[in-house]
Amino acid sequence: MSSSGEQFATLLLLAIPVACVSWTVMHEEVFREIREWFRAQSQAAPLLHQRKFFYLLTCEYCFSHYIAAAFIALSRFHMLMGGWRGYLMAWLSVVWISNAYMSVFGRLRLDIKHERLEIASSETETRIKKHAVASRHDA
Repeated sequence: MSSSGEQFATLLLLAIPVACVSWTVMHEEVFREIREWFRAQSQAAPLLHQRKFFYLLTCEYCFSHYIAAAFIALSRFHMLMGGWRGYLMAWLSVVWISNAYMSVFGRLRLDIKHERLEIASSETETRIKKHAVASRHDA
């Protein structure tokens, strides 16, 4: 078993691609049609278990569990203990860290969008003022 420091570093690194895949599928335009179809199925499927299955594919937090499980299986990463308990600990830890990464990324994107809107608004105000000054000067 690797040291605690190596396990922690692996946890932080493994959560990055999990967050990346989860965010891309749940938020980016390239998967919009699939998400919309899953969302419609989660609300209109005739059977409860079908609705719940499709809901799990529309929930960012739920979906990250599937992606984390795949990455844990591919990497065979386990934490603190051997066997299934180590894999369970690693799986839940990767889910938690990847969701923290997605929260930070979402907040960063929101801040960037807000700044862009402020800049655009400021530029529009400046153009309006320049146009008003030019109109008065020409008159």
